[in-house]
Amino acid sequence: VLGFPSNMPAFRQVGEKQLPNQILCMAWSPKRDLIALANTTGELLLHRLASFQRVWSLPPIECTGKEITALAWRPDGKILAFSVRDTKQVVLCGVEKAEILHVFPMQNPVTCMHWMEVTDESSALSSFYNSEDESKLFLPKLPTLPKSEEKSDEIMNLLGEVRLNVLVLGGDAGFVELYAYGMYKITTLTGVSGTCRSLSLSSDLKSLSVITQVRSADNKPEMCYIQLDTGLLSDCLPEVTRMARKFTHISTLLQYLHLSLTCMCEAWEDILMQMDLRLTKFVQEKNTSTQVQDEFLELLLWGQSSPELQALLMNQLTVKGLKKLGQSIESSYSSIQKLVISHLQSGSEALLYHLSEVKGMSLWKQKFEPLGLDSEAIEGAITAVGSFSLKANELLQVIDKSMKNFKAFFRWLYVAMLRMCEEHVPPELNKMTQKDIAFVADFLSEHFSENEELFDRKGKYFNVERVGQYLKDEDDDLVSPPNTKGNQWLKFLQESSHLKESPLLFPSYPQKSLHFVKRMMENVIEQCLQKPAVSSYTFSANHSIDFLYDQMMFCNRDLSLFSHRWNDKKAKMHYVLFCMPEISSSKLFLLRKPTDPNKYIFIMKVFLQLLTMFFYGRPNCVYSYLDARFYDDEMLTVVLQGSEEQNKRRVLAQLPLASTMSCASEFNWEPNMRLDQQTSAIPCQNLVLGNQWRELESMKAQFVAVNGIRKVACVLSANLRHIRVFEMDVEDEDDEGAESQNTSADQDALDITMSSTGQGGEERAEADDEAGGQRGDVLQNPEERLESEEALELS
Repeated sequence: VLGFPSNMPAFRQVGEKQLPNQILCMAWSPKRDLIALANTTGELLLHRLASFQRVWSLPPIECTGKEITALAWRPDGKILAFSVRDTKQVVLCGVEKAEILHVFPMQNPVTCMHWMEVTDESSALSSFYNSEDESKLFLPKLPTLPKSEEKSDEIMNLLGEVRLNVLVLGGDAGFVELYAYGMYKITTLTGVSGTCRSLSLSSDLKSLSVITQVRSADNKPEMCYIQLDTGLLSDCLPEVTRMARKFTHISTLLQYLHLSLTCMCEAWEDILMQMDLRLTKFVQEKNTSTQVQDEFLELLLWGQSSPELQALLMNQLTVKGLKKLGQSIESSYSSIQKLVISHLQSGSEALLYHLSEVKGMSLWKQKFEPLGLDSEAIEGAITAVGSFSLKANELLQVIDKSMKNFKAFFRWLYVAMLRMCEEHVPPELNKMTQKDIAFVADFLSEHFSENEELFDRKGKYFNVERVGQYLKDEDDDLVSPPNTKGNQWLKFLQESSHLKESPLLFPSYPQKSLHFVKRMMENVIEQCLQKPAVSSYTFSANHSIDFLYDQMMFCNRDLSLFSHRWNDKKAKMHYVLFCMPEISSSKLFLLRKPTDPNKYIFIMKVFLQLLTMFFYGRPNCVYSYLDARFYDDEMLTVVLQGSEEQNKRRVLAQLPLASTMSCASEFNWEPNMRLDQQTSAIPCQNLVLGNQWRELESMKAQFVAVNGIRKVACVLSANLRHIRVFEMDVEDEDDEGAESQNTSADQDALDITMSSTGQGGEERAEADDEAGGQRGDVLQNPEERLESEEALELS
């Protein structure tokens, strides 16, 4: 029996709120006093600890979905991941500005996730961490995006810290995948069956524990504990880290290029299409059969125009409108030109740099060939980036030519319209050489010809403006591809069969838009990223066996799973905290499993403790467990519910596990039997709780989320709408409330007694279970949980 000193600190309530929508998931930030909440409308909320103030909310949008099933924070607290069931996607969201930074699809809906940081300190990894920034010596810093500077900075935050972190995703049909840095898939695990309910990866990357729900032969739900040996993945940790970091750089650069192209589309305004639209309208309304270019040429050569052309110029364009149109086109072209030079070209150079380094890794076959790196696939990705760079340079040439053409055309037309209005023409504009006249005539002949193909496809006759076609996200060929006649280099390539097929030359796609080439590049790189994903066979010694795993069947009914935790300080132990309501809701089970890759299935030792809770001196007042979480390595945070005699009052408490963690008793699990059939043999232990508890008045508390590092807890009611936030391990500001609580602690000290089954506690617990009904976990099946909550509310 262990007791607490009487001067233990109390819990201080710092916030309380009634929310309009039910909360399905909640998770504390690992670095800051922030908690993320996901409600039934698909909205993601971020609240601050102080007075539970809302920082921001992210409503559901088309690219995400409305049914959030799981949350996970990146270890540095800057990125929040959440999974969406209806769209089968995982979304990475920036915490600072509530912006979606990365979205990737999944084969199955994700039901649980875990994001952890690898703590391996090998010399190979340390040297890589120290030299990872070498790319900054060769590559200039990417400029921020105009009008989207904050978004650009958030995109760069996708890289995060150099130290490896792994996002583990579990879903239906035994679906388990690991993503390095939350973006690059490093493996898909096999050997798991059923729907994943909870999972936890050890920080040394040697073992993964999974709780799944399977169906028995008679279609009854059964809960199963599986421990996968991922030691083969840990053995290749330096190589996996290097490869994953490079691919994270590449994925981030793709996002950066996508945003750059979006900014270019914004710079290309609709006003650039006004000339095309007005010329088309002019052709449709004029009565003469003369072509438009002939009428403009007549105005250019003789200074005379038809009444229809004069009406177009003076009534639809106007002198002031023409001047404004010319300024708008020049401004838009200049903005696009700057974005191509500073953003597209810089991003493409960085992509080529990182892909070339990955190609160098693939050529080191001894180290990286087992990871699936394919030098040919990487070479294809490099070629695709080169083609994108060529298309960007082609766009620069088109912009440069269009700016010269439009400047000369608008200058001549402006003077012509001033003369029509009989207004004064500035002397500097009135001078026009024969060369200038020939230049404008060529421009009119090339751009002002009626094109029936355009009318059939787009409902327009003209395509005077040539830049916008490169920025349209369409699969059609360019309406007016660049004229390559007279290009000596292209002629030389066509005549040289050796150079024509040379892999050293990037292919160009003169008929395609910049958007089309970008999509093609993204598809090639995506295949290059997915191909090295490590399968369960790759890391085996002979490349032909699955991961070994230990498996235990808990029970044949629903299991209230509470929490996982890896304790690296105590010989790499993994702890699973759970409750089996069929046996007793007033008893907690603690499974302790060492990380031992040499263990074989059915030969493992399982350490279990069975906890019972009741008021000291009042054995008839049994408390049942509603929820429990690991506060830290040696403490549990639990939500308790009293019996009928105690009016089912709810209590938030801290339970010490120091003596339980060091328990030397062993329970030999019989592999041919479920765990619920062997509980009588489970060793037990007694604990006494002091004043480290607090009654939750006027609240039907049901769930709790904690962060032992930040010393905070959040309690959620059974109806999923009422929330209270507490600071733990601090003195309560309400002295009067603290005195009454201490008095209650002295009179009715909560006692946690670990006793073997069959000492009266079983019968009381079963009676309490019948009164309380089944409970669900806030991170488990929503439908089952809501049904149980409705039953609780009615009771």
